[in-house]
Amino acid sequence: MSRPIILGIVGDSAAGKTTLSRGIAQILGEDDVTIICTDDYHRYDRKQRKEMGISALHPDCNYIDIIQQHLALLRTGQPILKPIYNHTSGEFDAPEYIEPKRFVIVEGLLGYSTRACRDAYDVKVYLAPPEDLRANWKIKRDTRKRGYTPEEVIEQIKAREEDSEAFIRPQRQWADVVVSFYPPDGNSSGDELLLNVRLVMRPTIPHPDFTHLLEDKNGGSLSDAVRMGLDRDMGKPVDVLEIDGHATEKPVQELERTLCSEVPYLGKFCSIEGNTDIGKVVGTTGETLQSYPLALTQLLITYHMLKAAKVSE
Repeated sequence: MSRPIILGIVGDSAAGKTTLSRGIAQILGEDDVTIICTDDYHRYDRKQRKEMGISALHPDCNYIDIIQQHLALLRTGQPILKPIYNHTSGEFDAPEYIEPKRFVIVEGLLGYSTRACRDAYDVKVYLAPPEDLRANWKIKRDTRKRGYTPEEVIEQIKAREEDSEAFIRPQRQWADVVVSFYPPDGNSSGDELLLNVRLVMRPTIPHPDFTHLLEDKNGGSLSDAVRMGLDRDMGKPVDVLEIDGHATEKPVQELERTLCSEVPYLGKFCSIEGNTDIGKVVGTTGETLQSYPLALTQLLITYHMLKAAKVSE
């Protein structure tokens, strides 16, 4: 086997990292993917953090040096003995022996905090939803899965804001792709199944060329719900692709065909071939729908992982 391809997914707490990681792993085939969460490398448990007055977002609260070492080992195909942080109990469980598979997804809070970490990734993604939407996601997750009250979660968000601004958000500058899901009307309490997505594509890696689809000789576009243009992100020029939650199937299929034609292996997973698992979203009442913005985001990132795998052969 050639060396593993490593994808980084970084973002603040409850930005959607785990959801995106699982979706990409499903496309690639879960038997070929190792997922690692850098939350496991916390230096202190929940009780210790409270006593010390330090948040899990602070680099001093994490074994960044061990993350670097483990990323270097994984990149050369070597196994690691990974710690495990239990989010339910707030304590540490027994470490886990992990051998990297063909693809490794590393998701967490501080994955791009040092040069040594950043150099280990083939593709780097940063998740940047609007803060009010992320707060809603965090309240729902932490009350349902981690035993917090809504008031406790809100207080935690406020207490962590300084560290978010100082240590998490600056990592956006290192990403190849910045992903921002957002409600179409700007109201974070709206239907989460119909979120739009804004994909900032930096020239740090070669992206697929969608321009022939989005513009015709009359200057029109493939769809008003799918837009592409030039912008600046953190002061640097970028391409931006936006897909609305209400986009129809036809323009999305055209974008998928462009991705899948360049990477044959990806073709069998495209929804145009009948794979309705891509972009699957489960609503709060249990209904399941396919989100085209999520599907295209998953496919774009998978495209880059497969291109990196081709280069490394």
